Amino acid sequence: MKLQRPSIAPVIGAIFVVAFLNPVSRAAETDDRGFQLCGVLRRGLKDYSNHNLTAVPSHLPHSTQYLDISYNPIHRWDADQFFGLSQLCFLKATHCGLRVIPPTVFKHTPGLKVLNISHNSLSFIPAISLKRLQVFAVDNNLYSSYKIPASFRDLRALDFLVLGSTAATTVRFHDFDALVNVSLNHLFLGAGTPWRKYDSGSLARINLQNISLHVSFCEDFIMLDNLLRDLAEARVRSIRFTSVFLDTCRVTGDPFFKLRTMPFLQRLSIESTWINSSFMESFVKNVWLSSLRELLFVNITYNEDTAEGFQLPTINQSISLRSVTFNSVNHYQYKYPTFNMSSKAFSELTYLRFSGTGMNILPCGLISTLPSLEMLDLSDNLLSESGFWWFQCSYASTFPKLQKLSLSRNRFISLSFISKKMQQMKTLKSLDLSFNSIHLDGACFWPAQLTELSLGNNNLGNAVFSYLSPNFVKIDLTKTGITAITQEVLSRFPKLEQLTLSFNSIQVFPEDLSVPTLLRLHVDQNAITSVSREALAGLPRLQTLIAGNNPYFCSCDIHWFITAFNKSLLPDWPFDYTCSTPPSLTGLSLSEYKTSKLSCEMWLQSVVALPVLTAVCTAISVIFWKCDGAWYTRMLWTWIRMKRRGKKRSNLLKNASFDYHAFISYSHQDSNWVDSQLVPSLEGNGFSLCVHERDFVPGEWILDNIINCVESSYKTLFVLSKHFVQSEWCNYELFFAQHRSISTQSDSIVFVLLEPIPPDSLPKRFLRLRSLLKQQTYLEWPSDERKQQVFWASLKSLLHMADKAVVLRDAAQDILDRIPLLTEQT
Repeated sequence: MKLQRPSIAPVIGAIFVVAFLNPVSRAAETDDRGFQLCGVLRRGLKDYSNHNLTAVPSHLPHSTQYLDISYNPIHRWDADQFFGLSQLCFLKATHCGLRVIPPTVFKHTPGLKVLNISHNSLSFIPAISLKRLQVFAVDNNLYSSYKIPASFRDLRALDFLVLGSTAATTVRFHDFDALVNVSLNHLFLGAGTPWRKYDSGSLARINLQNISLHVSFCEDFIMLDNLLRDLAEARVRSIRFTSVFLDTCRVTGDPFFKLRTMPFLQRLSIESTWINSSFMESFVKNVWLSSLRELLFVNITYNEDTAEGFQLPTINQSISLRSVTFNSVNHYQYKYPTFNMSSKAFSELTYLRFSGTGMNILPCGLISTLPSLEMLDLSDNLLSESGFWWFQCSYASTFPKLQKLSLSRNRFISLSFISKKMQQMKTLKSLDLSFNSIHLDGACFWPAQLTELSLGNNNLGNAVFSYLSPNFVKIDLTKTGITAITQEVLSRFPKLEQLTLSFNSIQVFPEDLSVPTLLRLHVDQNAITSVSREALAGLPRLQTLIAGNNPYFCSCDIHWFITAFNKSLLPDWPFDYTCSTPPSLTGLSLSEYKTSKLSCEMWLQSVVALPVLTAVCTAISVIFWKCDGAWYTRMLWTWIRMKRRGKKRSNLLKNASFDYHAFISYSHQDSNWVDSQLVPSLEGNGFSLCVHERDFVPGEWILDNIINCVESSYKTLFVLSKHFVQSEWCNYELFFAQHRSISTQSDSIVFVLLEPIPPDSLPKRFLRLRSLLKQQTYLEWPSDERKQQVFWASLKSLLHMADKAVVLRDAAQDILDRIPLLTEQT
């Protein structure tokens, strides 16, 4: 089959399948693996790169887990410089000019797992002894030999080793003896310069899964042949060649013939190199006849050095290859290349990626000549609606088995047009339209079998949900200008299992959120300040939540998320979760934010407070009872009430005059206490008292004496006892005193209890007294001498409210009236 240039357009790689994304650089891969291994917290991350240091900082906290001291003039390490860093897991010191690393330098860092000392001045590979070391990068130094120190035999955990020096141009047979019993996953060798010598068998004894070679083999293809033979013996499964051929290299013979005899090799990557069409013919033929399943060309320059272009005859045997990548292909000639090859060579391909080539038209032949294709990646090109669906092409059979299609980073515009065209792809399940210029230009009609859609990095806004299909299971709306999500919107997708809303402006989760089918949710890089318990309760099947890099407010609202939420559902915990407010906690990892459950849970506060409050009240009650607090309280309350009422009655008493401060009403059986205690204590302090045994006017009726004494006294003081309630005259005195209190609207009655008298035990004739004792405050006579002082003070304060000038005004007037009579007699 001859493919002419007009039909193939700009597609050089239309016959290849992709399996992997672009391989990352060594440094980036080392860092990524290190972070995964160490799980570094933010407080444990210390970056001192480009600080003009001459030694490792001495003030590093013991909690340091990640330390970067790259780009500092630190030429030598000593063990004391790492003293106290027992938790150090990741150490990066590139471009420091390191010359010497003593074997004992890491005795204080037994937990070190990642060590990157690339781009220094080490004259030999350092002999280190770190039993937990998994990643070690010592490439781009000045050592001239790949001889591995014997101490590496103890590095049983070593998984990722990077070696390379421009001065090391020879690989000797015993260089890697120390790695014989070490199970390496990935070995990087070379610094971009050609090797002068390779001893056959040097790598054959290593237990190795993947190898990356940054070596040019232009000068000696026999060396490449021996190397491939050793890698076949080592049962390597993946090989990556970087800069294997320079642009001045003329390839002779068939240097990759050994690929046919490597049954364990599954993946081959050719990167950053020059490839001629003449070499490509032999290389592809070897690949087609090998057991390879994945082939990658990354950042290559293709040169058509034969007049007829690329020619590959029909192959009459089964082909193992299932995926090939052409990523970033540069054409040396400014013309379309020519290919002539059998369609059978790529009829079994299931995965194709052709990106970074400037493609603007999809070849018609590609659509129908890949019957087994399941995944097609045409990202990072110049395709548009008219270029992908070229009007000269027939779409009777359009990718009959295609399930995943990536059109990311192209020039597509119309979402409604794309949705209609997707109806032609009867088996398509996943579509990637991210990084385009998509517009919401009309109603969309998506095919029922399409369940996954990515519209990330298109400015669509909140309205985008209205243009999506209810059949979607996975939706990616990363960086699409979404500001809010609601339950009403999400209820439109009853089958939704994965929703990606990263890099938007969402501020809150709706508390009524309910998506029973959702398994994965990405809301990182938004404006979320807290995660509601109610919202996540509506996601019962959630298995993964990515919610890092949000401005979390560290308060009780986030406490439950820190303490109670299952962290196994958070792959990015705890590194990407920090406090933004309050300012005092800015930058603090959420995992280090400490607040008690008691201070945040109201129900727990109530549960704890109730018994505590009960205990405190009980203790206070016991102390109150033991110290006679009730008695002191009543006395204080009596004093306060009398003071307040005295002020209210001051206006009523301005024109009143009394002969006595108080009239004493008592039973004659209590006269002993009255005569010995009450009268002396009060009259000794200047109070004028009316006592019936002493101050009743002889010859007058007793009732008249009682009435006169009650009305001429500021207060009536009743001395209550069991004897009092048995006295009929006391009942009369109480009646008149109460009548006077009501008529003058003043509280002129004072009760003193010599002994307890329960109000309910009073005789019926003392119903009035029973009522008064329930309504009025009274003073109790205490037996304790200390309390008696309080009693006298309270009683005197009640009587002091009477103006002495008012009480004595009539007596003074009588004296003045008698002065003239006394003068005349004199």
